[in-house]
Amino acid sequence: MAKKSKGNRIQIILECTEHKTSGMPGTSRYVTQKNRKNTPARLELKKYNPILKRMTVHREIK
Repeated sequence: MAKKSKGNRIQIILECTEHKTSGMPGTSRYVTQKNRKNTPARLELKKYNPILKRMTVHREIK
């Protein structure tokens, strides 16, 4: 059974912005957590994209 979250931590998905615009097949996504109370805005991090083989900007989706 899944554990109900009672705290402010939520699971988010980060998706590569450059890969989306390049037109190449596939996607680069990372799953992580953030504290909704401390960072209410959408998260934006530089992460490694294995398809493009370089560091790119990943934004929170959904």
